[in-house]
Amino acid sequence: MRAWQVGELGEPAAVMRLAEDVPRPVPGPGQLLVRVRAAAVNFPDALMVRGHYQVRPPLPFTPGVELCGEVADGARRGERLIGTPVLPHGAFAEYALLDAAAAFPAPEVLDDAEAAALHIGYQTAWFALHRRARLRSDETLLVHAAAGGVGSAAVQLGKAAGARVIAVVGGAAKAETARALGADVVVDRTAEDFVAAVKLATGGRGADVVFDPVGGDAYTGSTRCIAFEGRIVVVGFAAGQIPTAALNHALVKNYAILGLHWGLYNTHDPRAVRTAHDELTKLAEQGVVRPLVSDRVPLAGAAEAVQRVADGRTTGRIAVLGERLGERLGE
Repeated sequence: MRAWQVGELGEPAAVMRLAEDVPRPVPGPGQLLVRVRAAAVNFPDALMVRGHYQVRPPLPFTPGVELCGEVADGARRGERLIGTPVLPHGAFAEYALLDAAAAFPAPEVLDDAEAAALHIGYQTAWFALHRRARLRSDETLLVHAAAGGVGSAAVQLGKAAGARVIAVVGGAAKAETARALGADVVVDRTAEDFVAAVKLATGGRGADVVFDPVGGDAYTGSTRCIAFEGRIVVVGFAAGQIPTAALNHALVKNYAILGLHWGLYNTHDPRAVRTAHDELTKLAEQGVVRPLVSDRVPLAGAAEAVQRVADGRTTGRIAVLGERLGERLGE
């Protein structure tokens, strides 16, 4: 099969290679072989290729942590599922493996690219807002990187929960994206101070919940505009800077710092992950949430797509589309 391979760590555009004759993965007990219909590009893909992610598959490996696929054989042949592939056989390939227990039905109302993008980002946002922060409908939610893959999910889920959403983005184009997603207030951090903007928008009170996948200055600024008994949910460090929490500041301002590593729920509470998928499917069917897929590229474009995500040059998700046999043969 065709599959992207990483034989050495580095920048995605430099080290990812599209191979034509990679052995098709063989499913083990409890696993399903799926034909990849679409793979959503995530920031962890870039980190993994660079060797900066907590999960480090042995070299060579195929990157791609999120997919929508069709079961290729067995009793479930033809089922359309979403999930996280079993590494080192990642999603940027014609075939991948899924753990049957952690694979979920793809919502019928979403196409392959949208369905692929519903899993990691939306599960992360769901657990951050509902499980960790306990967001209420009368509260204000501040979302950093609001036009990105996980940030756009947080904006949509915050609105679905009835919260007032303040979206922070980097640039005018991304500001338009955040407005289209339904954000109540949009702040372009390249043109104005988001701390002052949040205080102005909340009458000086601050945000009740902060969704932070960025870290660095985004986290530091959030501590200056968090409300009394507010909650900052730390989701990631896309800025590349891991901040040091000033616990004396958290004490005197009465706010909580909450960590979220969504992947741990697959081990510690898989039933909660399935429940979240059911809720997300309902919201998709109601038209309340729809993954923002900003670009769809063929399998051959995966390396460039991962590099764009690594460089912060995207909005929403890029989807790498699977290729049917007829497309391969030029039919």
